[in-house]
Parts: sequence; structure tokens; C-alpha cells
Amino acid sequence: MNPVEDNPTKLDRLGIWVSGLCALHCLALPVVVPLLPLIGSSFFAQVWFERTILTISLIIGAVALIGGATRYHGRYYPLALLFTGGAIYWNKNMFGEAYEPFTIAVGALLIVAGHWINMRLCRQCKCCKETVFSSHLSTEVE
Repeated sequence: MNPVEDNPTKLDRLGIWVSGLCALHCLALPVVVPLLPLIGSSFFAQVWFERTILTISLIIGAVALIGGATRYHGRYYPLALLFTGGAIYWNKNMFGEAYEPFTIAVGALLIVAGHWINMRLCRQCKCCKETVFSSHLSTEVE
């Protein structure tokens, strides 16, 4: 069996970490930008870099949340949270630069909430299946 199928929360955890790193990158960027000439890594400040990280996060999230919904719990609302957070994050300066940290935080929290809810739903459903399966086996043995 596939290691991801054995533990469906692995992709959710990876998605949370990638989303968190993306948020940290966006929030720390104003502090780091003045240091970029010293570091020599100006690509961190490029829009394409930020959008690449976000796109990877959304792809991982979509795989995790669709997999959780189809294999375990059948609920798709965590996917709506993921893509709503991604859309807010993608358009982080929709209210202007002054509100950019707020929109980044809201987008990241929605993405993380989608993963967190999916993990909880997968765990609840997996526990139910194991309990039903083990009780079914114990009645067959008797």
C-alpha cells in the first residue's frame, strides 16, 4: 500500500507546513528586503517566487483534501476553505499594501484550517472503520 494511503494526514501536515512557510516568507519579506543585497538572493522578493510557493501549497492541499474526501469522509468543504484561502492569498494586496499582512494571515489561516479539518475528519472516519472492523472480527470469532 502507498505510504500516503496508510496515513492520510501526511499530505495535510505537509500542506500546513508549506502554507506556513509561505506565510512566513510573505510576512518576513519587508524585514528581509533591505538585507537582500547583502545576501545576494533577490529572487525571494519576486512575485513569481511567492506565487510558485503558493501554487505548490495549493496543489499539495488539493491532493490531500480530495483524497481525504473520496477515500475517507466524503466532505468537500475543507477544499472550499483551501481555495478561498488561496484566492485571498494570491490577491494579497487587494486592499492595498497597508492591509497586506492581514490578508496574508487570513488566507494562510483558511488554508491551514482546510488541512486541519480534513485531518480531523480523516482520523474520525479511520477510527470508526477500525472500530467497526475489529468488532466485526470479534463477533465472527465467537
